[in-house]
Amino acid sequence: MTGGGRAAALVVAAALAGCGQRGDRTPARAAPGQDAAAAAPDAVASSEIRTVRIPDETRELVVAVTPSWDATTATMTRWRRGDVGWSQIGAPWPAVIGHAGAAWGDGVHGDGAPAGRPGPIKREGDGRAPAGMFAIGRSFGTATTAPAGTRMAYAPVDDHTTCVDDPASRYYGAVLDAATVRPDWGSAEVLRRYGTAYRWVVDVRHNADATPGQGSCIFWHVWAGPDDTTVGCTAMAEPALRALIAGLDPGARPLYVLLPAAEYAVLAPAWGLP
Repeated sequence: MTGGGRAAALVVAAALAGCGQRGDRTPARAAPGQDAAAAAPDAVASSEIRTVRIPDETRELVVAVTPSWDATTATMTRWRRGDVGWSQIGAPWPAVIGHAGAAWGDGVHGDGAPAGRPGPIKREGDGRAPAGMFAIGRSFGTATTAPAGTRMAYAPVDDHTTCVDDPASRYYGAVLDAATVRPDWGSAEVLRRYGTAYRWVVDVRHNADATPGQGSCIFWHVWAGPDDTTVGCTAMAEPALRALIAGLDPGARPLYVLLPAAEYAVLAPAWGLP
């Protein structure tokens, strides 16, 4: 982030890593999806090698597990950690992700794939949801207020609230008030245009440093239905999202984990997953 004008313009977050349902970008700029098998060698070579484990201060997790890298559906669960380990909160619920599946993102787990793990790497416009372990940011949306009981920070959007997804822009990855800056982007999301899909939105902190081309505007939001995928976000039924937002405790330092089932099985012991 550079320049005082950029800092003053950000109205929701300094650098978000939101998407509408598939095909909702304005203008649309889709890159072809990357085959998981073909991408595996590059994924390992480009990874930032870290030894990661869920931090001690994290006492809540939201987990999404997909059947495979190319699957577009997920099963989500919520967990709380106590003295005797992780306990599931409530029942699992369904979600949809990117229309091309998932790909390793940039988050708490590191940048790209963990050492030795296969899988594609998230890129802007690839139609894949970022996989890995991510911090959870603030909530915002087209609704004037957050769901009842919400403890997260919440900000309603207006006609100028925009998420920039153009890697060439100095505002790449930012949610800002477009009326306060001189636009330098060719592609962005005007959040209010997504209506009920963005009634409530939660920032998933993928690519928090806004590295150009690594993916931007990744959110949880309301789905259009169980058969309607996104361009990289995780979407779910409105009652499920409402309950999730209202239930999360920011003081528990919650994290979001999205992984294909095979990767979850391998990484769960090392990461300390339930």
